[in-house]
Amino acid sequence: MTPTPFFGYHMPSFSFPDATDETRFERLVTLARAAEDAGFDLITVMDHFYQIGVHGSQEEPMLEAYATLSALSARTSRVKLGTMVSGVTYRNPALLAKTVTTLDTISKGRAVLGLGAAWNEDEHLGYGFEFPPIGERMTRLEEALRICKLMFTEESPSFEGRYYRIERALNFPRPIQPGGPPILIGGSGERRTLKYVARYGDWSNWWGSMDELKHYSEVLDRHCEAEGRDPTTILRTIMSPVILVADQGQAEATLAHLTPERRAQVRPATPPEAAEILKPYLDAGFGGFIFRNTTMLTPDAIGLAGELIGLMR
Repeated sequence: MTPTPFFGYHMPSFSFPDATDETRFERLVTLARAAEDAGFDLITVMDHFYQIGVHGSQEEPMLEAYATLSALSARTSRVKLGTMVSGVTYRNPALLAKTVTTLDTISKGRAVLGLGAAWNEDEHLGYGFEFPPIGERMTRLEEALRICKLMFTEESPSFEGRYYRIERALNFPRPIQPGGPPILIGGSGERRTLKYVARYGDWSNWWGSMDELKHYSEVLDRHCEAEGRDPTTILRTIMSPVILVADQGQAEATLAHLTPERRAQVRPATPPEAAEILKPYLDAGFGGFIFRNTTMLTPDAIGLAGELIGLMR
């Protein structure tokens, strides 16, 4: 039996047409509410301080992730809320666990902890954050995941790693969700990232061709076996390979607004066409699809996703 698919609405862009700094957040609320009404299960924002090249220029508006999510939690009622994903180098992991627990409290149990190894060196240089080599960032990622998990599940945990430590760390109030917010780990590194998904993660997120995605899934299965983890307990989400359009005439206009890199990654499809395209991914074990707001910047555009969601459930 094909599982019920999970749908996420990712908001990497705050460059809304005709929005001013005074109206930008209200435009964000309008889109978030439309996504919730359309049936999306999750709303995410990037944890970046500069806009990234795949979506625009560095100087485009970028809101701080957790202030934005906390504000959105007060203006939504059902969708889960998180980052796609936080860079491990940006925050002390105990503070991050406290921040996400607070989001879980404000949202009445809808927070998600998204975490990855970080990659944007320009942000680190600009903000004065240390940007160690990837090997060290990966070790920091595992220590941070362990600390967050401990602070979600124990009342006064201690831990001492190579880079981070906590000493009887208190985290009150406790998370609303039993066991703490789900942990989403971004990335597909076969040796370490996917091992961390097997060890700590509840959700994963990947991008690539069907063959690449199947390979990542097989590697994750092997890590789960080594960890004694049931692989079916991990939700495997992918960035959607389709962008939704009402018709092929709209497809050309939509593609024209994307960067060349993004145009090469997706294909336009109407909701019925998209349902047929996505079904093989469900059959292959991928349970979630993440759509970006760069092609859904109006409630009408989000309504196409609602049509797709209705067709697939």
